[in-house]
Amino acid sequence: MRRPVSSLNLSTSVKVKLLRAGFQFSTDLQNLDPEHLSAEASISQQEALEALQAARTGEGGASVTALELLQKEEEFGSIVTFSSRLDEALGGGIPVGKVTEICGAPGVGKTQLCMQLAVDVQVPPCFGGLGGQVIFVDTEGSFQLQRVVDLAGAAVRHCSLLAEDEEQHVAMTTFSVETILSNIFLVRCRDYVELLAELHLLPDFLRDRPKLRLLVVDSVAFPFLRLHDDLSQRTRLLQGLGLQLIATATRHSIAVVITNHMTTRLRGGQSQLVPALGDIWGHAPSIRLLLQWEESRRLASIVKSPGHMDATVQYQITCEGFRDADQSEQLQSKQPRIQTDQ
Repeated sequence: MRRPVSSLNLSTSVKVKLLRAGFQFSTDLQNLDPEHLSAEASISQQEALEALQAARTGEGGASVTALELLQKEEEFGSIVTFSSRLDEALGGGIPVGKVTEICGAPGVGKTQLCMQLAVDVQVPPCFGGLGGQVIFVDTEGSFQLQRVVDLAGAAVRHCSLLAEDEEQHVAMTTFSVETILSNIFLVRCRDYVELLAELHLLPDFLRDRPKLRLLVVDSVAFPFLRLHDDLSQRTRLLQGLGLQLIATATRHSIAVVITNHMTTRLRGGQSQLVPALGDIWGHAPSIRLLLQWEESRRLASIVKSPGHMDATVQYQITCEGFRDADQSEQLQSKQPRIQTDQ
């Protein structure tokens, strides 16, 4: 199995030198001996030997049964969205150990859902949460601190109302707006170079923070917009990025959530909105959620998932966060639309 060099168990300095020398994946190190690798990457022969051993370890792996994989996925758990209908369609929420893409037009709620997940991943286990931390990579400058404060306050109030036994009451003593904010690690990346550099350093960051359960990249499309004139380079970089995100999710047992823009594609003389970055990028996420408007209603659709049926649910963005649509709106949405907004 081909793995990104950045995901190998090596020091950051060695990985940087290997990447600068053009070694992007573990397969690039095949058929090399320590002496040649040392000369090409400007590392010591001992470091070269360790790199080759790490690459061989990454290539193989002991076989596991399907039952063991199922049990491992169940142990990972999911991150609730606070929309019960969407959580039900996803089998519990955003899955840990997989890459989930949220795509949609501007203003439909992609960043709102990402900020909601950054709060929800910290819900204590006794309330059905993961009690984890999050690293939020902001490439568009859309992270809104005051909005996160509002979402955190709503989550704390919600859990405090549910608290019944002693364990839950004890958990509420440390589940506060301040602790939620302290467990969100914000990284601002202004172009694709900074984004790739941060992700190359991510394995070391994760090793020092075992409680981290969520990586958000909002958005993955924006940093690559400047590469529209060099599609071959963009494709190579995106393929490497996709493999790296998959390796990060599986190896470190975290949920990876990325947002993507929509673009117009012409087919048969007609135009349609599709997720940006092309069809090849579409293989990177395991799950793809499409957020869209239908008149004044917001709809979330599962358009790609190997383990879930295609489904569409209605949601709303309230002062407290990402929530189910009102029941009255849900009932109205199932009736024929005979008139527009009144």
